[in-house]
Amino acid sequence: MTNAPSPPEPSPQAHAGRPLWEDYPDHRDAVRFYGPEIAKDPAVLYDEMRRLHGPVAPILLDGDIPAWFVLGYREVHYVTGNPRWFARDCRRWNAWDHVPGDWPLMPYVGWTPSVMFTEGAEHQRRAGAIGDALDALDRTELSMICEQVADGLIDGFTGEGQADLIADYAHRIPAGVVARMFGLPESDVASLVEDVLASLDVDESAARAHQRLHARMQALVADRRAHPADDVPSRLLAHPAGLTDDEVVIDLLVMMSAAQAPTGNWIGNALRLMLVDDEFSITLQGGRSSAGEALNEVLWKNTPTQNFIGRWAVQACEVGGRRIRRGDLLVLGLAAANTDPRVQPECPSDTSVNRAHMSFGHGEHGCPFPAPELAETIARTAIEVLLDRLPDIELDTAADDLRWRPSVWMRGLYALPVRFSPGVRL
Repeated sequence: MTNAPSPPEPSPQAHAGRPLWEDYPDHRDAVRFYGPEIAKDPAVLYDEMRRLHGPVAPILLDGDIPAWFVLGYREVHYVTGNPRWFARDCRRWNAWDHVPGDWPLMPYVGWTPSVMFTEGAEHQRRAGAIGDALDALDRTELSMICEQVADGLIDGFTGEGQADLIADYAHRIPAGVVARMFGLPESDVASLVEDVLASLDVDESAARAHQRLHARMQALVADRRAHPADDVPSRLLAHPAGLTDDEVVIDLLVMMSAAQAPTGNWIGNALRLMLVDDEFSITLQGGRSSAGEALNEVLWKNTPTQNFIGRWAVQACEVGGRRIRRGDLLVLGLAAANTDPRVQPECPSDTSVNRAHMSFGHGEHGCPFPAPELAETIARTAIEVLLDRLPDIELDTAADDLRWRPSVWMRGLYALPVRFSPGVRL
């Protein structure tokens, strides 16, 4: 694969002259993929885009920057399975001269020297080390860690008889588990969880939280370089791939970020399903057997990562009947691909056991093995512990009053209020 150029500086004159989309004839009827209205009902949006444009649709991102939305299942599979044609290095983008430095989607496209933007042999080196470090985790020990984190959180609200399962539970579990996987001392876990949650906001506190996380990972890596332990950072440092300290630091931050919002929303979305859907009702059926099925159905119908930026065309080509230019940005419509009528199972109930969804991506840049398995262990354990501790839990508001966050990128609730019989701390 040809080498990508050095990272460009976004142009301060992003909107000078005529709009960039005017150079794209197919984008004259493009969908504006931003704004408060676009994410109100994603399922209806994707169906309408598929009807009007087929499996690859022209879209305009914030500031009317043109891109391609790949919403067909086969097309997403094709793009993600061909890294020589559709690469991950964002420096290939042909629209950089039109993107301002404060562009809202800059966190998704701004180049960093992390595993996220590596390609070819370099990606195999970095991702392979991460996969090996994660695969060395003892699964029984991981389950025990998850149970401890979940029990600790439930202890914090069980005596109240009510809780918000998003803010008080689902969003706190991933960071708590990852902190222990990284070998951080117990005294540091609470503050790290707060910084991880704060880093996902869009205000000034997010930048400061990210700086603290970066400093914390630097200190952790330096300590593990001098004093190896049985944890993920130590395994990365000792891996035959020969990762530098800086590479380990930034890839640990990527792992933490990749685990936090998707897994937290996966837990929250599955709990919502179990509380509002009779088929998975906690109060009517309950039990551990339904947790795994609910988690899998959520990946088909309300997957946490709805859409992903993305891939950049290495050279001019055609996808789904669309002529793609060299350097064009392709947004992967993971949720849309999962609802593509061309691949939907004949029986709707099959979605609770069918694992052919695109929710973890596909190909060498998909969620690396064994991360999906570990994320499922975290999510399933979180739900099972909750059912064991609070067997009479029920929704504390009308199901129709639950509000999804207005985003086309992540699918998650603002809150999930519940009530239950007050219990005691373990």
